[in-house]
Formats: sequence, C-alpha cells, structure tokens
Amino acid sequence: MKSGGKQALPATEREALLGTLKARFEANPGRHRGITWEQVVKRLEANPAKLWSLSELEKTGGEPDVIGRDAKTGEVTFCDCAAETPKGRRSVCYDDEALEARKENKPKASALGLAEAMGVELLDEAGYRALQALGPFDQKTSSWILTPPAVRELGGALFGDYRYGRVFTYHNGAESYYGARSFRGVLRV
Repeated sequence: MKSGGKQALPATEREALLGTLKARFEANPGRHRGITWEQVVKRLEANPAKLWSLSELEKTGGEPDVIGRDAKTGEVTFCDCAAETPKGRRSVCYDDEALEARKENKPKASALGLAEAMGVELLDEAGYRALQALGPFDQKTSSWILTPPAVRELGGALFGDYRYGRVFTYHNGAESYYGARSFRGVLRV
C-alpha cells in the first residue's frame, strides 16, 4: 500500500510501532516537557504516512522520540534519540554529489539520500545542539548535520559529536565516510 508517496504500514506494524513510541515517550519525559502522548497520537492519526518514516528510523536503530512541539501549529518534532548515531545507517558520505565523486571504495549511500528516501531531514547545527541539551548523544560516534550551502560548495560537510563534556561541530570532505558516522533524522508531524 502507498500513502503520501511512502508505504503505509500494515495495522499490526503500526500498532507495534505506536507501542514502542509510547513506551519510549513515557520513559523519557525530560525530552518533551509539556507535551502529552495524546497530543502526539492526534498528530500521527492526522498524518498516517509519517508513521512509515518513523518506522524506517526505528528499523535502522534511531530510536525516534518526541523532542519538541510548535506552540502555534501543534506540530510535533521527532528525532533519532539513540545514544550513538544509528547503526543501520553508518558508513555513508554526506550527499549524492559526494557519492558520485568517489571513484574507489564508494560507500553504500549518502546521508542526504537516505534521509530523503526515509522521508526525514538531517538535523542542522542548531537542532543538533538542542538535541545534545537533552543528551548527551554521540559520545563514541558522530553524526552528519545539515551543512550550509557555502560550506558544501567548497567541498566540505559538517558533523558533530559529544566529547569532554561538550558538543563539537567539525568539518570533513563530503565524500568521506566512517564506520562510526551516520546521521540523525528529524521528522515534523
């Protein structure tokens, strides 16, 4: 079945995913102060195609959880909240341009390409720092973050991690990839 360009989840998978999301939501109240599970479910019921994207985040080890809600629109923000960058998406370069530029030892995919296929976005630097305020995350790994066009045009891309009690943002060639680097997806519902 298709729904909004993405596959719709069968009822059993949908219920299992909602159960997992609810359990994680209830286990981590500090990530979403002032937001109720009922508000989240209401948004998901109004946007059922988004469950497919959340399922993809979950399947690849992201452990998505609610990290915010827009007070004006009611939009809920989910983000990968696994302690380390999602294992099922590691060893990817930054974008498809970088993937095509590699002539040897190409990675399997790019972070932006995977994010688009999953129907999610990469966290930008401000979003990554906001997530780390709920964390710490990426104490042994790192995550690609959305890179400003001016940096990308020069061949670079940004990534972040948490070391020595603080958040660091670094740069690398966009075509680089490492076994301990992935990306954290963000989804607004």
